[in-house]
Formats: sequence, structure tokens, C-alpha cells
Amino acid sequence: MRTYAMTGGATGIGAQLRQQLLDDGHTVISVDIKEGDVVADLSTAEGRQAAIEGVRALAPDGLDGFIPCAGLPPVAKPLSLITGVNYFAVIATVQGLRDLLEKKRGSVLFVSSNSAPMVASDDPYVAACLAGDEDAACSDIEGRDGHTAYAGSKRALTLWMRRHVVEYAAAGVRLNAVAPGITMTPLTERVYADAELGSVMKEFGDSVPVGRTAQPADIANVMRFMLSDAASYVCGSIFFVDGGSDAMLRPDDF
Repeated sequence: MRTYAMTGGATGIGAQLRQQLLDDGHTVISVDIKEGDVVADLSTAEGRQAAIEGVRALAPDGLDGFIPCAGLPPVAKPLSLITGVNYFAVIATVQGLRDLLEKKRGSVLFVSSNSAPMVASDDPYVAACLAGDEDAACSDIEGRDGHTAYAGSKRALTLWMRRHVVEYAAAGVRLNAVAPGITMTPLTERVYADAELGSVMKEFGDSVPVGRTAQPADIANVMRFMLSDAASYVCGSIFFVDGGSDAMLRPDDF
């Protein structure tokens, strides 16, 4: 059986995936701000280091996989929190656990979003994230909007993954990302309840080609596959799990 570590495993997609992996007989080390094997606030540098140290203490022999699921929705305030948790915490923990993944030739499965392509790769916010300048990224986003903070953080995350695939693969670690569409989780419910974004989310949800929004299991099922031996040749991929929405919006861009 395998050993996995994940952030954000207490609710939503993370909780669904965690339960699936446990049901398969694997060990899952959960990092969360309130409930988890490791309790850490990923919005701070100290919390990220605590998460890394906590996982290292529980998995000294290595990790078969790491799934950074923790994230904040576009309605979170201040917007710098979205930047810190959705991007910088993910990169910090991936880098901090890299040697454990190398020990077992494991994989990292990032959680992107089908909204990531909505922000340009050369956007100053995305560029600041990729440059590793958290202060600059947080400063830039505070004058903008929640959608840009969220989608831009996911854009930067996906670009980081793609740009590091060769380096990590050479060390035996596969990097991939899943890009969910609207998924009915507690975080999504906060967006639906928002006065500004709620109507937009509902309209977008109603437009999904397959005729419904996702449940956490829809996303977790794909993630479970991507962590398995059946996906051992999948590397550097962005797997859209959005009921066809990305194809609807960008039919000629892939």
C-alpha cells in the first residue's frame, strides 16, 4: 500500500479523494487548518513550514504522492489570502516535500481550474507569482477582483507545473494537474451566495454541456486514476474535468 500526503483533505474534493484512497487501503496524511494529521495555516510562511515538517515526521520513508488540494474561493478576503494559499503555499510544500517524493518515485497532482485560461500568462499578477515574489503578487491583486485572484493563481500554478515537468521527471517525480469546473463543495456554496458572483456562477453552471455541475466524486474519481499505476505515463498533463465547459469556451485552443 502507498503513502500519500494532501492538503485540504477535510472538505469538498479533498475529503472525497482522501476517503477513496483510505478505502483502497492507502495511508493518507492530511494537512488542514482545523482538522488533520497535521494542523497548519498555509497562508503564512510559518504555517507552510509547519506543514512540511509535520508531513516529514509522519512519512520519513517517502511519499508515493502529494495532492495540494487546499484553496480559497474568489470571494475570500483579503485577496492576498487567495494568492498565498492557492499559489505560494502549494509551491512551497511541493518543493519542501520533493525529496520524499523522489524516494518513492511519486507524483504531484495539482488542483488547477477550468477558469485558469481566463487570465493571460503575461498578466502582471501571474508574472509576480511565477517570479516567486509574494509581496508583489499580493500588492498587485489587492487593487483588482476576486475572479482574477482565483483564476490567476490557478493560471500561475499550472504554468509552474508545466515549466518544472522535465526537471522533476528526471528525478522520478511526475507532475500533473486536474482542472475542475464548477463543483458543489462548501467553498462553491460561498460563491453562489455572493451578491456579485452568485448570478454569474449560476449562469455558468447552467451552461455546462453535460447538463449539470460536478459533485466532488466526479473530480476525485479522475484524481484517483491519475495517482495510480494506470497513469504512470501521464506526465505534464492538465486534465479538464468540467463537463465540457472548456471545450465550449475554447474549442480551437488546446
